[in-house]
Amino acid sequence: MPLQFKRSWANEELDSLRDAAARFIDAEMAPQDEEARRRGHVGHAIWRRAGELGLLCTDIPEAYGGAGGDFRHEAVIHEEMARRGLTGMSNSVHSIVAHYFLNHGTEAQKRKYLPAMARGELVGAIAMTEPGAGSDLQGIRTRAVRDGDAYVIDGSKTFITNGYLAGLILVVCKTDPAQGARGTSILIVETRRPAPGRSQAGLSRSGGDSSPGDESGGTVICPGFKVGRVLDKMGMKAQDTSELFFDGVRVPHDSLLGGREGQGFFQLMSDLPYERLIIGLSALACMEGAYQATLDYVRERKAFGKPIAEMQNTRFKLAEVATQIMVGRAFIDRCVEQLVAGTLDTATASMAKLWGSEAQGRVLDELVQLHGGYGFMNEYMVTRMYADARVQRIYGGTSEIMKEVIARAL
Repeated sequence: MPLQFKRSWANEELDSLRDAAARFIDAEMAPQDEEARRRGHVGHAIWRRAGELGLLCTDIPEAYGGAGGDFRHEAVIHEEMARRGLTGMSNSVHSIVAHYFLNHGTEAQKRKYLPAMARGELVGAIAMTEPGAGSDLQGIRTRAVRDGDAYVIDGSKTFITNGYLAGLILVVCKTDPAQGARGTSILIVETRRPAPGRSQAGLSRSGGDSSPGDESGGTVICPGFKVGRVLDKMGMKAQDTSELFFDGVRVPHDSLLGGREGQGFFQLMSDLPYERLIIGLSALACMEGAYQATLDYVRERKAFGKPIAEMQNTRFKLAEVATQIMVGRAFIDRCVEQLVAGTLDTATASMAKLWGSEAQGRVLDELVQLHGGYGFMNEYMVTRMYADARVQRIYGGTSEIMKEVIARAL
């Protein structure tokens, strides 16, 4: 019998949600993954369908259109996608954006945007990284200047997850460059009006240098905003990652997240544990799915007249992988429980992200090796997982930044 990687925080309600999420993923997401990988995005229909089934914003209060759960409900959905190597619909970034609204938005902003996000009518993105500013967010150059009752945004962003499909973007910018980090703010840019109830098969084109039109999920309402390329990445081929351009984009003065200038850096830092735990949790679930797929493969694949699962090297490698996963499960589960209790600190969350992403790379390398030549073929899930995993050590804060954060807490 294969090892059972049980979760300490599981219960009957969460098991039912896991079953529902798995049915949706297997029946509606997985069959479209290959086409989404070729196209570079999943389209809007799958987002709306997830919203209809209550699988978006599960830890947002019902008063704001969410399901009223907690982080465990989100964890279930992130895990089920990661276990299958499905990275096209970045629900994680969508959830992170929702939490910026929940934790820092004004009451009016929460009521305006969160219900549409929960329904999948507006896909969320956060635009931080720029061509010349990655981990050092104090180096961003995108400006927002107050002009009467509006802000005017000028600048560019890159590597923006959900950037092509997003109808709602949180733009990190400088409202007072002379103040450094204290002059950083987050502005809400609604790039298109949602089109509820429409059946969308997804975008008909794969990128280009123009913004998505009505067919992509609503009416474009943001003059001066442009989506650049859908970037050609090593992995995560089905996930839209784009360049964004802001050329004199005007947004109302009440588009300032939280209603106060200069709060952007604080807002970004305060939500990092949530983001980093999602990465660590997804890394672990990916390892579990890859382990099970490899176990099935080595039991069927024969060499020298017997299944390669019977060879000592195979058994020892699998034993090492299973041990890493089991130990990781204990740590990640504790982090989940701490986040739900409100006690997860930044250093521990950074440990979860650091350990999870680094272990994911090591484990998938071993599992690809056990597949032999087939491990180099994209038709195998572990191969796609291997390519997808590399960015886990980069986004959400590089491994080097995680070590610095942890070291400062020692």
